Parts: sequence; structure tokens; C-alpha cells
Amino acid sequence: MNNAMPAKQRGLSFFGFIFGAFVLVLASITGLKLIPAYMEDAKISNVFTVIASDPEMQKASPRDIRMSFMKRSSIDNITAVKADDIEIASSGGRLELSASYFIKVPLVANVSLYLEFNPTSAK
Repeated sequence: MNNAMPAKQRGLSFFGFIFGAFVLVLASITGLKLIPAYMEDAKISNVFTVIASDPEMQKASPRDIRMSFMKRSSIDNITAVKADDIEIASSGGRLELSASYFIKVPLVANVSLYLEFNPTSAK
């Protein structure tokens, strides 16, 4: 006669599976809605870096720098930052461009995320 205890069952319950799937879907939807905002921030930082490293722009007027940004931003389809939003500074003879802006990303119904970005050409 065998007096051994029956082995406990282990595994994922249906409720656990549904809960895990819900969390995964929610995280995926949120991530997919945030990707465009972060991609645009990367484009803005790249344009700032390209303009700041251009030898012709080192001694250019703020108007010329903003015009260069407007041309490049229209090519890259940048809409979050306008030329007038750019802060232009010179540090150690090197041009530095920066901006500060916010993006509101709607998630579901009246729930939104409010993101703040501060791209700069300084590394």
C-alpha cells in the first residue's frame, strides 16, 4: 500500500492567464502610442546636432539658424517644435541649440499621458 501524498498541481489558471494577457495588451497599447513622440524627439535632437556641428552655422545669425531648422524640420516632418521655440546659445565658441516642449498623448477615453521633452545639441 502506498501512503504517498498526491502531487500538487502546478500551472497557470485561466484567471491568471486572462490577467497576464490584459497586462500585456495594456502595456503594448501604451508603448505603441508613445513610440511616435519619442521618435520625434530623436529627430529634433538629431537636427539640433547637425545644425550645431555645421561649420557654416557657427557664426550664423539666429535668424539663419532658425531658417535652417525650419527647412530641416519640414523634411523630417517635425511638428512639435517651431523655429521660434529654439533657444540658441554659444558655449566655448560652440553653438548649442535646445528646446523644451510638451506632448499630450491620449490613451483611452479621458485618460492621457503628458510628456515633457528637452532636446539639445549638447552631448
